[in-house]
Amino acid sequence: MSADDTVQLVRSAQQGSTASFALLFDRHYAGMLAVARRLLGGGPDAEDACQDAAITAFSRIGELRDPSAARSWLHTIVRNNCRTMLRDRLPVPVGVAGENLLASELDDPVARIERSAMRDWVWHGLRQLSPAAQTVALLRYFTENNSYEQIAALCGTPVGTVRSRLSEARRQLAEVLPRVHDDRHGEAVALRTERRQEAATILSAVPNGAALTKVAARWAEDMTFWWPGGIQTIGREPVFDVMRRDYQSGVSLTITGVLAGSGVTIWESTFTNPPEDPYHCPPGATWLLREKEGLVREMRLLHTPRPARP
Repeated sequence: MSADDTVQLVRSAQQGSTASFALLFDRHYAGMLAVARRLLGGGPDAEDACQDAAITAFSRIGELRDPSAARSWLHTIVRNNCRTMLRDRLPVPVGVAGENLLASELDDPVARIERSAMRDWVWHGLRQLSPAAQTVALLRYFTENNSYEQIAALCGTPVGTVRSRLSEARRQLAEVLPRVHDDRHGEAVALRTERRQEAATILSAVPNGAALTKVAARWAEDMTFWWPGGIQTIGREPVFDVMRRDYQSGVSLTITGVLAGSGVTIWESTFTNPPEDPYHCPPGATWLLREKEGLVREMRLLHTPRPARP
């Protein structure tokens, strides 16, 4: 494949041609897989690293400034995926592009994808997936706690199920994204904005003294909450009891990201502990909210791993 052909395919893909991206990826896949196998050996992990790289590249092809560098860009994404897999912490694909190849390297990666011209298209496509595939795809590609083990713990499923659902999510995305490229995508943006505001209101309810029944009106009174470690409680009040105790201990909670899909919302948050008790709470958490008939019926919480104590 000549350099001119690569440049033409990249530019066509950046203008929205999914066929051009598919051809570009197919022509580079053998080299990407070779990179992955050198680092991970044969087996499904190497293939997973390449498939995750495809989703990353597809959603961020518009940010590749030098089309002739597509091969090294794709290989860098795969290499970074493999290295983080070897460290037992899988990557957030929206933030693993190659050095000196992105438009804004000093920015937060999530902020970059929020500004990407393709973001509405990608979010809209994700909402078309089946519920199980959509949830694992959102957790895998757009959250911090995104290893197979962490996703399994958050979803309450075996690791093997997470792997199979991600495989299904990739298959569905390959079919869905070309179809929705020209659709109207404003609904996905509006829903994410609405859910972000809702999250901020709910999680600030305790320090602001807001009434639980008002700020959490969409939470079913008999909702099920799964805490880290598998403990289960029923109702909204136990969640706010924990928030109150943390707040009274000097802990503050900040929303850092919100994802919204069809029947599912994902929050990411950080905890700031008081100076006198720096290990009171873990660094952060991922919250998985599952809805039915407009109400949140189930929530699951996963804490970000604590750093080692000095």
